[in-house]
Amino acid sequence: MRNLVLVLGDQLDGRSAAFDGFDKERDVILQMEVMEEAAYITQHKLRIAYFFSSMRHFREDMTARGRRVHYVVIDDPKNTGSFETEIIRIRKLLNPDHVIALEPGDWRIAEKLRRLPQPVEIRTDRHFFSTRNEFAAFTRDHPRHILETFYRYMRRRTGVLMDKAGKPVGSAWNYDEQNRKPFGKHAPAIPAVLAFKMDPISTEVRDVVSRRFASSPGKLDTIDLPVSRAQALEQLEDFVCNRLPLFGTYQDAMRNGEPFLYHSRLSGPLNLHLLTPAEVIDAALKSPDAPLNALEGFVRQILGWREYVRGIYWQRMPHYADENALEAQLRMPRFFWTAETDMRCLADAISHTINHAYAHHIERLMVMGLFAMLLGVAPYEVHRWHMSMFWDAVDWVSLPNTLGMSQYGDGGVMGTKPYAASGAYINRMSDHCKGCRFDPKKSVGDDACPFTTLYWNFLAKHRKRFTSNGRMRNQYLNLDRKSAEELRAVRRRADLLAAKPP
Repeated sequence: MRNLVLVLGDQLDGRSAAFDGFDKERDVILQMEVMEEAAYITQHKLRIAYFFSSMRHFREDMTARGRRVHYVVIDDPKNTGSFETEIIRIRKLLNPDHVIALEPGDWRIAEKLRRLPQPVEIRTDRHFFSTRNEFAAFTRDHPRHILETFYRYMRRRTGVLMDKAGKPVGSAWNYDEQNRKPFGKHAPAIPAVLAFKMDPISTEVRDVVSRRFASSPGKLDTIDLPVSRAQALEQLEDFVCNRLPLFGTYQDAMRNGEPFLYHSRLSGPLNLHLLTPAEVIDAALKSPDAPLNALEGFVRQILGWREYVRGIYWQRMPHYADENALEAQLRMPRFFWTAETDMRCLADAISHTINHAYAHHIERLMVMGLFAMLLGVAPYEVHRWHMSMFWDAVDWVSLPNTLGMSQYGDGGVMGTKPYAASGAYINRMSDHCKGCRFDPKKSVGDDACPFTTLYWNFLAKHRKRFTSNGRMRNQYLNLDRKSAEELRAVRRRADLLAAKPP
């Protein structure tokens, strides 16, 4: 054997740089299901099943192309259960001249490859629009960089949504103001969810995961997610045709009992490399029905935000995981695993994670993430919970989004101000408050909305840090209207909520 090509569970692209020069006669692909990766944190059953099923479908795709695959299943009696020891074992078994791998997306895995006794050739991942080196150069040229600066840079460099004169199509760089509409009484119908039927591979995976990971959280009745490239392309087409036209308008909206709305659910296939961001954006731009606000809002998530969080992750790891600017110390409340809470918005969003291993970005940021930050949960705890409960979660995406953006743990690297809001925001963007026993207008009393109580307590607690932040000026002007007695009552109730969340 000449080359052993290691393919990780989130690198399922047969066209990646790892396959450059691949020889069907002399090279072999290595894929491994190891207990260490499935259990290093508690993980939703559907998350484990999604990775295993996607990996096994990739094996079948490669085999159909005439490529040889050495695949280690989780139930193999010879499986040592460790990422590093399995590579060493298979290397001894097959005796290749070289081992090749694509640069991992997870810093932890990169360190494991670096520590192996024999070297591994690491190749640059072409999946992204920008490289790690390019992002590093950008930050050197823009010391006070923010997402918007980087997003405009990427638009100019790629020409996406730019006219021939080098200006943004439509004359504006973003259309946020058009993308904040809540669902009203006359909101349009929500398209049916595209659910894939299980084939024998997914059925076998479901049974294995149900047996081996019976105590893991979440439900696993079926694996109806896109587990192959063909299904991922079908999911992309469904989004462009049925959801993209209204995605922008309602991307920040929430509705009780509706986990998907107009969101794409393409993050999983993108994060596992079943789709490339370039083909996703190309498909969106070809839509004959999507208005500019929807196109720009979607492009910003892929070309701007996704590339930005990856750059931040690799620029600031490994110390980034330890950052805790607000010195938050609490553990995740128990109800984040059970949805057993009287807060209707949280019960609904957490139920989505339990039932589907999914919640859309506003539920993640402005319901679950917001509550954790206001309560004072340690930011890495929030990240670990996020990694545990979502089928699309991978470390380089989750850590900047949770620890940085959602929890302000990095002190302003990901955002110039914390995403702090009271129950009024949830009331404006959803129908949750109408059926809830808590009143979003109240900050004290048994029926006061915990979000509102914790919001005012958060502002008061961190006044010294944020009072000079121009973007929070109005928030502190409102805080200053409250009497000292009212703020003491807010603090007492906030302490009770921290000790025993409702």
